[in-house]
Amino acid sequence: MSNIPRNLEARRRLAFFSNSLFMNMPHAPQVEKMMAFSVLTPYYNEEVLYNKEQLRTENEDGISTLYYLQTIYVDEWENFLQRMRIERMFDEKKELWTTKLRDLRLWASYRGQTLTRTVRGMIEGSVELGFMRHDGSIDGLSSERSPSSRRLSRADSSVSVLFKGHVYGTALIKFTYVVACQIYGTQKAKKDPHTEEILYLMKNNEALRVTYIDEVPTGRDEKDYYSVLVKYDQKLKREVEIYRVKLPGALKLGEGKPENQNHAFIFTRGDAVQTIDMNQDNYFEEELKMRNLLQEFKHYYGIRKPTILGVREHVTTRA
Repeated sequence: MSNIPRNLEARRRLAFFSNSLFMNMPHAPQVEKMMAFSVLTPYYNEEVLYNKEQLRTENEDGISTLYYLQTIYVDEWENFLQRMRIERMFDEKKELWTTKLRDLRLWASYRGQTLTRTVRGMIEGSVELGFMRHDGSIDGLSSERSPSSRRLSRADSSVSVLFKGHVYGTALIKFTYVVACQIYGTQKAKKDPHTEEILYLMKNNEALRVTYIDEVPTGRDEKDYYSVLVKYDQKLKREVEIYRVKLPGALKLGEGKPENQNHAFIFTRGDAVQTIDMNQDNYFEEELKMRNLLQEFKHYYGIRKPTILGVREHVTTRA
């Protein structure tokens, strides 16, 4: 009993994962032979990463966002303080809002309805592939490879490394995450703080791409509209444009969310696309079964192979 996690969410995840292993599911192929896939998430102007004021400001009941999260996630807050090596209340008040502020903002954002949480959860797809050996087994903790070398760095994605069959470079080919930030261009022009936070996500997630609508004035009351795909270049240390596609007109012809997805769809890569909303999360252990799931597209059910698969979602919306 001493080995059972105290955290109820950890228990639920372990129980669900263990039970799911008894399902009748397709065999997982080697990483090099699996279907390549992309994840697509539409984003408009929701929270990306909680800032200092959002965490400290109290509502009409005198409760701040941070206090609420501390109350809901008591044991996780204790673990966070332990990781930050904060032991006394004085140190907590002093360091959390200064030297540990970035860690605090991330801790809170991973437990709220934010884009940071969704990206962290879905990017586990690339992390999971990066831990896989060529035979599909997991790269164990006994490996001599250091944690820093396990990162899907830009150096690992060079053509020379890919042709050597390097599994980390292969992971970058097999997985792409596209976030459709519809008004990102307008936000950059207005110097919206959200743009810096989105750039931070791109900088720290190699597989992440951001697409947006760029409105370029061409004359009096006239504009050209472009779908633009950008990423963060680790060598140049800045955001770079990958593709720019001219659109026939303004984007909002119908409902906002479907149009946002439609214009970004051309930038997805691979044989399958997983559509995820911004109020959803994912787990590392569930991504371990992604290769099994993708094999379902190769099995005949009746006279045809499936084209759409529905899977269980983890929705993080809170009232």
